[in-house]
Amino acid sequence: MRRIACAAGGVLALGLLAAPAAFAEDTTTTFTVTAGALGVTVPESADLGDGAPGTTITGQLGTVTVSDLRGANPAAWRATVSSTDFTATGVPSIPASAVTYTPGTATTVGDGTFTPGAPGPLSSTPRDAYTHSAGTGSNSAAWNPTLAVAVPNTATATTYQGTVTHSVATV
Repeated sequence: MRRIACAAGGVLALGLLAAPAAFAEDTTTTFTVTAGALGVTVPESADLGDGAPGTTITGQLGTVTVSDLRGANPAAWRATVSSTDFTATGVPSIPASAVTYTPGTATTVGDGTFTPGAPGPLSSTPRDAYTHSAGTGSNSAAWNPTLAVAVPNTATATTYQGTVTHSVATV
């Protein structure tokens, strides 16, 4: 009788330790990555400082930021800069070409290659400020360009005003 009890107890113990039968079902799961926008933000205004005729007035424009939320592949874009002439009431203007634009180093997020445009004179024709090539998904670049105004010897002592325009487009 003892042998039967031990054998029965052993079988009972094995039954308690054995895992119950498992059942599994699959859930098909989806999500959608939506496309955002490609845009640029710039400071509302900038004061570059002051200087006498025949000198160079140098100052920073303020942070320019390109945000690319398109989720594209490739996520390439080209940011450009152009400018009007700088004018004041009743005096000759200072041409945009008297202003040198230097983009400087950008703080970037995302993959791909971010490349600053070469320093050079502004004009009404857009020139590269920054470009982004390759890369995928979202990315951004923020830089604080330096403007250097070669004030003509013939400039009149007054406040001049012009408009510096940044634009961004896909490439």
